[in-house]
Amino acid sequence: MNQASLLGHSEPSPAVVRQAIEWMMRLNSPTASPRVRQRFEQWRAAHRDHECAWQRVLSLNADLHSRFQALPASGAAFDALESSAQRLGRRQAMKLLSGLLVAGSGAYLTKDLAPWQQWAADFSTQVGQRSEVVLADGTRLQLNTDSAVDQNFDAQQRLITLSKGEILVTCGTDASSTIPRPLWVSCKHGMLEGVTGRFVVRQDENRTRLSVIEGHVLIRSRGSSSVTVHAGQSYALDGQRTQLLSLLEMDPGAWADGLIVTRDMRLGDFISEVARYRRGHVGCAQDLAPLRLSGVFRVEDTDKLLAILTQTLPVRLVYRTRWWVTLQHSA
Repeated sequence: MNQASLLGHSEPSPAVVRQAIEWMMRLNSPTASPRVRQRFEQWRAAHRDHECAWQRVLSLNADLHSRFQALPASGAAFDALESSAQRLGRRQAMKLLSGLLVAGSGAYLTKDLAPWQQWAADFSTQVGQRSEVVLADGTRLQLNTDSAVDQNFDAQQRLITLSKGEILVTCGTDASSTIPRPLWVSCKHGMLEGVTGRFVVRQDENRTRLSVIEGHVLIRSRGSSSVTVHAGQSYALDGQRTQLLSLLEMDPGAWADGLIVTRDMRLGDFISEVARYRRGHVGCAQDLAPLRLSGVFRVEDTDKLLAILTQTLPVRLVYRTRWWVTLQHSA
């Protein structure tokens, strides 16, 4: 089976997304004529990428109208958007956002596409959130903080695409089809086939980590042969090779219970992990990073979590603002 058939329908290109946004702006104009609407319907029907992009623009539009104040400020463009929204109102702010997306820069729609992908994803979480969903086939999908997932199920396959973050998948027999369909998880660095059991997929910038908790999972990576991963094993994929990880300093599935469980973990790495669950900056002095710690920490309140460190390590918390905190020497 080739890669194209596994991936199914691809994401619309940034150029097509821009076209969809432009059409929304034209249709929302008071001067939009029946001819404009007819041309739009012709564009929409011309290619399935057009329809996909249009549906995602509609989803973003609805999301902005209902949750505009919850949008994360992402750079100068969103700072301007938020301040302008107070004067213009939500509908005008949506038009301003469209203008920023269309005319702002290609960089936002390509290199910095992650916010768009997250708003338009089938399932997503914001920073500090976790969620759970049961798919039509019975697969249980749990999303960790700041994650985004799409699903594409058809008669031949069940495809879950992880575009950002971390998921825990619990899979088994396909409950929605009389013909067995493979369950694939597509990530940045390869394809994973969930045969049975529970497994965690974490996608970082330079690699993807697979940790199998129960059952076994098949890795299909572009740069290496297929690998079967059994319960208790973790592998790293970087698109070129697949590497067995001998020892993890953190329980890979504990986050599903709202926990970070560490085993002799570097403080610097621990702080980076905590930073995934809170907005703003959290860091530590460079000479504190090699300190080691083990324990069980709850992630619901990261301020309390950080305060615990001052009771077990020679560190103190220094807050510049609510959103900027560093660990420094206690003395």
